[in-house]
Amino acid sequence: MTFTPWEGRSVVVTGGTRGIGRGIAELFARQGAAVLLTGRDGETARGVAGDLARATGGTVAGMGVDLREPEAIEEMAAEAVRLHGGIDVLCANAGVFTGKPLREMTAADVDEMLDVNLRGSILAARACLPAMERAGRGRIVLTSSITGPRTGFAGWSHYGASKAGQLGFVRSAALETAPYGITVNAVLPGNVRTEGLVELGEEYMRGMTASIPLGRLGETSDIAHAVLFLASDEAAFITGQTLVVDGGQTLPESLEALALPRS
Repeated sequence: MTFTPWEGRSVVVTGGTRGIGRGIAELFARQGAAVLLTGRDGETARGVAGDLARATGGTVAGMGVDLREPEAIEEMAAEAVRLHGGIDVLCANAGVFTGKPLREMTAADVDEMLDVNLRGSILAARACLPAMERAGRGRIVLTSSITGPRTGFAGWSHYGASKAGQLGFVRSAALETAPYGITVNAVLPGNVRTEGLVELGEEYMRGMTASIPLGRLGETSDIAHAVLFLASDEAAFITGQTLVVDGGQTLPESLEALALPRS
């Protein structure tokens, strides 16, 4: 089997300055794609882009984009076309991840979560769509989560709602874009070793690791390779779908279900 040649392909990665997004941007750059990564802070985004370009030998640019601002998202798409001649792949990865009990949650907390995670993903897809339609092909891959679509976690109800909402968007958007040769899919990561996860503390990470049948936390590269597949020519007949990448975390009924195989 031959695999997608990424040289000359243009990839946009939102939220590409850290964690999963940075891992996605790095993998595409190593594969030869021209990458535009974004973050809220332009200086940080440009710095990360420079680091990745040096590390991979690839073409990586960075720009500041606040996904709460529709005009900034449109500028992102225009910049990708200006720099790299079009947009072949959008990795709508940017998101906020903050916990708060429902009784303490404010309207502003809900608005920020939905504005970035859900609304931002939708508007990013809308902004990149014209370039893909002109090319007659394209890939849109959202970074959702197991939290919301598959599981729940106390204190993250607004986060779970935003991630579940992304999947409703994926299914309907896939129908609209299919006539143009564009696919829309999502990856659902489990617990991945990122800066955000480390900030939750060692006790949290130990507890999460104990709930994963494969016995380890995910790495950003695990998610990046799943995104790379969904963005590839080999995945051309897959659209409106979700790919869970969680080491089997959502399989057991409880921790007791893991005891027998390990005993």
